[in-house]
Amino acid sequence: MRALRLVPEKTTFRFMRWRTFNFTASIAATIISLILVAVLGLNFGIDFRGGTLIEIKTTDGPADIAQIRELVGGLDLGDVQIQEFGSPDDVLIRVEQQDGGELAQQAVIEKVKSALGDTVEYRRVEIVGPQVSGELVQSGAIAVVSALLAILIYIWFRFEWQYAIGAVVSTSHDVFLTLGLFAAIRYEFNLSSIAAVLTIVGYSLNDTVVVYDRIRDNLRRFKRMPITEVIDLSINDMLSRTVNTSLTTLLALFALYIFGGEVIRGFAFAMIWGVLVGTYSSTFIAAPILIFLNLRPGAGKDSGEATAEAPATS
Repeated sequence: MRALRLVPEKTTFRFMRWRTFNFTASIAATIISLILVAVLGLNFGIDFRGGTLIEIKTTDGPADIAQIRELVGGLDLGDVQIQEFGSPDDVLIRVEQQDGGELAQQAVIEKVKSALGDTVEYRRVEIVGPQVSGELVQSGAIAVVSALLAILIYIWFRFEWQYAIGAVVSTSHDVFLTLGLFAAIRYEFNLSSIAAVLTIVGYSLNDTVVVYDRIRDNLRRFKRMPITEVIDLSINDMLSRTVNTSLTTLLALFALYIFGGEVIRGFAFAMIWGVLVGTYSSTFIAAPILIFLNLRPGAGKDSGEATAEAPATS
């Protein structure tokens, strides 16, 4: 049985021919994303804004989400989110922060209990205050920045400083575009979104390191070949692996987004976008930035290897 090939075994695409256009488009997209975040802001969920979270379990069969939404929505509590959580009889109710301090939040709990009556079992009741939500925002930002700094140090030690700068720039590009998308479409940004952003950082870095590894090997092997041709050759070498990895990951993520329910949908949505931009950036940002940073053949640490002849390029 022949293996399924989505990409031919040998390709000769001239990726670097379009590096100036790709860089310009990526810089414009990043600037637009930052403007959207600054002007529109992120649509923070209750995790970051504060509010009340109530987890219930219906005792008379699967939950009627529409009825629960009608009962709780009629209490005039502002932004109320109701979603199925786990099994069909588990429901998660989120109510936005109320004016009036903790007493107002306690009143929300009593109103919801009064509206739902005794037909449900209350499994969890939590109040997220403004101080806690502010700390979560700060901790999330620190987590992302720390991840980028760790990437910088790791790549610097493993490769050269040009590779480290390229990895951080491409990964930051993915983070900014993800935040810009959330700001543009007003998708709720919560703790799951932070987890997705950190996962995107890891995915993008993994793809970038794979490409960088092949570039470094080819730099040592073809020392007389122009840097643009070395990078094109390296990306073409890894193209089948990159496409297969991205598509199989996307298949799993689309399944989570469609069938995983509301709880996991935000994470899956962010990851789908992150895989797309991460695959793009490892090819069209991380690799060509080495040219702008003046990396040249022979920059690898092992300079004692014999120079191989460059293969013919089309």
